[in-house]
Amino acid sequence: MSDRSVEQSLAALLTDARVQASQIKALPNDLMPRANADGYAVAADIADRLGWEPLGWKIAGTTQAVREKLRIDEPIYGRTFRQFAHPSPCTLPHRDLLDPLVECEFFVTLARDLPPRDNPWTLDEVRAAIGTVHAGIEVAECRFPMQALPPLPAILADGAASGRYVFGTEIPTWRDGLSDMAVTLDVDGQARRHGTGRDVMGDPITPLHWLAETLRGRGMGLRSGETVSTGSCTGMFPVKSGTRIVAHFGDQARVEIDFAA
Repeated sequence: MSDRSVEQSLAALLTDARVQASQIKALPNDLMPRANADGYAVAADIADRLGWEPLGWKIAGTTQAVREKLRIDEPIYGRTFRQFAHPSPCTLPHRDLLDPLVECEFFVTLARDLPPRDNPWTLDEVRAAIGTVHAGIEVAECRFPMQALPPLPAILADGAASGRYVFGTEIPTWRDGLSDMAVTLDVDGQARRHGTGRDVMGDPITPLHWLAETLRGRGMGLRSGETVSTGSCTGMFPVKSGTRIVAHFGDQARVEIDFAA
């Protein structure tokens, strides 16, 4: 098959997996994307095929620990969808999820566009485009099973394992800085993971700048109203059925999820 035929076949397979909320147990070798750019192209095709209202974007690999786990040397990104956004507190049926991983993140929602342009975006311009910041949890899901993950280009084709997005309390003081904000993940009442805003590339706004610049380099932009999840402060935590999760962002904000059987 031609490269284009391979991309179309993989896009069709992953689109069906998205619609059916199912996993592809083993990806045929002849459908494996050759490079990261090919994976991103497939992901864009899938978003077009689905026609779902976008929520925004996710960024992953924003900490050294996660990059080492994913074996990448720079962050990655994927499209997210509004139908998978939930307000906290919420209950998510565990049986409906695909190898869910809990990640405590800052959710940044834009108040103005960052459209395609020739000149690079500055960090100050990106910061000025922000409308709100919320405490958030991404429940990452992958259309490939955890025990049989394919190489990275295929993960990128799957939207970098984008899943559910639970919006917690708004953080109105975000302009005062987020780097020193402590983030704690409680699992069934016990603190299991700790981090700070600084763990995410030094400042949770930095990944947003990275995404704006990365998309700009590909002739794309960010739109007002889109939410960007800026990467996990607490790593990737596998969650089991019946678990209660509470994430604390300083003493200002929290996110609560019950994973029902």
